[in-house]
Amino acid sequence: MDSVNASESETQQLTLDVEIESFFESTPPLKDSAGVQKKLHDFIKFNSSPPGCESGRRVVCVTCGGTTVPLEQRCVRYIDNFSSGHRGAASTEYFIKAGYAVVYLHRRETCQPYCRYLPEDPFLECFEFNKESSIQVQPSYSEAVRRAIGDHHAAVAEGRLLKIPFTTIFEYLQMLRIIAMSMKVLGSHAMFYLAAAVSDFYVPWKSLAEHKIQSASGSLDMQLAQVPKMLSVLRKEWAPLAFCISFKLETDSKILLEKADMALKKYKMHMVVANELLTRKEEVTIVTNNGNIPVHRDKTQPCSDVEQPLVELLVHKHSAYVDDSDT
Repeated sequence: MDSVNASESETQQLTLDVEIESFFESTPPLKDSAGVQKKLHDFIKFNSSPPGCESGRRVVCVTCGGTTVPLEQRCVRYIDNFSSGHRGAASTEYFIKAGYAVVYLHRRETCQPYCRYLPEDPFLECFEFNKESSIQVQPSYSEAVRRAIGDHHAAVAEGRLLKIPFTTIFEYLQMLRIIAMSMKVLGSHAMFYLAAAVSDFYVPWKSLAEHKIQSASGSLDMQLAQVPKMLSVLRKEWAPLAFCISFKLETDSKILLEKADMALKKYKMHMVVANELLTRKEEVTIVTNNGNIPVHRDKTQPCSDVEQPLVELLVHKHSAYVDDSDT
């Protein structure tokens, strides 16, 4: 019976490997793949032995924002995935505060680290002309703007924040593979915090119309293919020693923990962060092989968020993982 199960597992893995290879072979090439790889190489090399730090920093890849699925090669229309990027942006700040270097793989035009301290009003309203016709920050916004700019510049100047943008599902998965294979040299000191909302379905590039689909053609029938699940190959091949956390978002709380536990086992994640759509800013549950851990925002603090205790816990768990790996 065990040999039958093993044979089925091997067959499924071979099928997945073929699907993944086919996906990457058919995707449009990245515009600056060599440039991205150079930035990653320099960033990882610097943080492996930064000035004044004997053992090197740990590096975490934080992904956030939703991937788009183009409906034309010269894209006018696309299917989108809901995600503001807030969780990834906030978590990046806490990882940097904890001493990590962060590769921030983010959807263009979503939340950015430190920018959440800025007001929701239009950005230009933060500034005013003084009597000398010079531009200055309005007093009511001064502290928040100064803090945001200062923290951001410090993270970049210290070489601890590298931003890499994506828009489409094709860009995201190619970028993730490049990042993971670049971080492979870090072993257990690498972490993946996979908070991006990745499309489950897509239209293969070769099946897309080259130009804008014309509405005069009548109703549109389009078949979507399933995006190959890349988490398993990330764990097994791209960065096998990295500490990996994925996310599971559901609107139905009754199936959330079950689905998260399935993802934990299927993709061999170290942890899965389960969050329900309506309560995701207040609480999450970390699903592990040793039980579930609830994490709540500190409601006694008006400006608190759930990302702070979440990242603190993950940093602690990662430290234990590194210690176990080094022994």
